[in-house]
Amino acid sequence: MGILNLTPDSFSDGGKFNTEKSALEQTYKMLKEGAEIIDIGPQSTRPHAEFLTAEEEIRRLGNIISLIKKEFPETLISLDTFYAKTVKFGFTEGIDIINDISGGHYDEKMFDAASKTKLPYILMHINPSYETMHDKIKFADITLSVNRYFSEKTAEILNKGVKDIILDPGFGFGKTVEDQMKMIDEVKYLSFGKFPLLIGISRKSFIYKPLGKSPLEINEETQKLHLKVLQQGAKILRVHDVAEAKKTVDLFKSGSV
Repeated sequence: MGILNLTPDSFSDGGKFNTEKSALEQTYKMLKEGAEIIDIGPQSTRPHAEFLTAEEEIRRLGNIISLIKKEFPETLISLDTFYAKTVKFGFTEGIDIINDISGGHYDEKMFDAASKTKLPYILMHINPSYETMHDKIKFADITLSVNRYFSEKTAEILNKGVKDIILDPGFGFGKTVEDQMKMIDEVKYLSFGKFPLLIGISRKSFIYKPLGKSPLEINEETQKLHLKVLQQGAKILRVHDVAEAKKTVDLFKSGSV
């Protein structure tokens, strides 16, 4: 899954792909490098990012979804939003997957939107409010806590009639460095073996800050962690650097590691 941020304020690529031309060029580049899903984000969720309404998200999206679908009709598009209204707009434009970082917490109509559109839904573990999403919590047992959350939320979503659920443990959101490294080690215990697992660790601070590096200087370390989670059953990698991640996926598939 290649990340396409349409934002001026994302932490590592803000303002680079927020025009129709640059978005299409970046989509082409990521597809050529091996991306199978393009994850479009109209709103940054980094710490202290500007908070947008659904209407502002839709304005940012403009015609980009339909343009990508027209130019690259075989491409799967996921829409990174926590608003039901944005999902409904994206559905009319041709999205294939809902990527909701909020787990339905930030918009009570989100699960209904997922049910009505019948799109696959990515459920992420996160703190229960927008204001606290990045507040660091030290969990007694992070894996147990995440699985309890997944258990409760998947039951709720399935009851709404959503058939396809993908789980995201929420790296980079409200968790200590230690807990996130523990999650990396225990990926095999997440998802109950019945839902595909998405891992999004690309350019996350729990990797680069302890090393004293920038988000753009940790490719080698990130690929080692990507390989580790693939070996434990992860099915989707959400990444900025598609070409490098594809090398890791190919290495994993080759069975030589």
